[in-house]
Amino acid sequence: MQENELKNECLTGSEQIVRANGVELWAEAFGDPGHPTVLLVMGAQAQGVQWNDGIVRRLVDGGLRVVRYDHRDTGRSSTVDFTTHPYTVADMASDALAVLDAFGAARAHLVGASLGGLIAQRLAVTDAPRVLTLTSLSSQPLGTDTVAAVQRALEGGSPLPGELPPPRPELLAALTTAFPRPDADLEEYLAVRMPLWRVLHGGVLPFDEGEYRAMERRVYERARDLMAGLNHTLAGAAGSGSTADLASVTAPTLVLHGTEDPMFPPVHAEATAAAAVPGARLVMIDGMGHTLPGTLDDRLAAEILRHTSRARV
Repeated sequence: MQENELKNECLTGSEQIVRANGVELWAEAFGDPGHPTVLLVMGAQAQGVQWNDGIVRRLVDGGLRVVRYDHRDTGRSSTVDFTTHPYTVADMASDALAVLDAFGAARAHLVGASLGGLIAQRLAVTDAPRVLTLTSLSSQPLGTDTVAAVQRALEGGSPLPGELPPPRPELLAALTTAFPRPDADLEEYLAVRMPLWRVLHGGVLPFDEGEYRAMERRVYERARDLMAGLNHTLAGAAGSGSTADLASVTAPTLVLHGTEDPMFPPVHAEATAAAAVPGARLVMIDGMGHTLPGTLDDRLAAEILRHTSRARV
């Protein structure tokens, strides 16, 4: 998400509004429609454009057709009254399939970040014939109830026996003040969001505030309702399945994770790769937190291209 790309050279692909499952989903595609498709699935409360344009360019240059989209309750996609129309991770996974259908992709490589990793894992379990490869990025094993773990940690409780560790204390503290007033103007919004991004970024790689401000400016300008993404927290782990389900995954699987991830400490990645998905390959990215800084575009795209080359059709 390098600032010059976000300010002056924002990529625009072939856009569609996908109508499925009672919602409208904004999506766009880049590259040759005849090339293998990779679907980029973002995390909770995150828009599709938070997949860096730099990563998209590199994947297209590497021979892939790239599709990214806004989840329901983010960006230009529909907002949902969760009280009257609650939904689960399973519903969000159905949304992802609808996007693939709209672009005519019978099979695709899936790359999911954070909550997107859980969505991608679920699809690798429930819709295996459609998944060429699976990349779980900055995520955790299917079936993990992060919402409950975070709530216990905020209340001062300890993890349950066998439970993966919660986010680091500094992130839990930042989350309590990370959401602006619904009517906040751009500058107020940015002022509230920057402390959270500093913590999510981690303390090893240099933090480029201008880069994150440009990204959040793009998010602010595109959103129908900036607060609607909190519904993803309500969805929680509901409908995602269980960790044991991952034993059935047959797609070649890559687990990418930052050594400094404050949201899901590295043991989450280890649990996904070593204990859950048969034959999964774990790659730790030195210094990376729970964000996708532009300085890592080359490395992340190279890992994804290397992995997807195992199953090109």
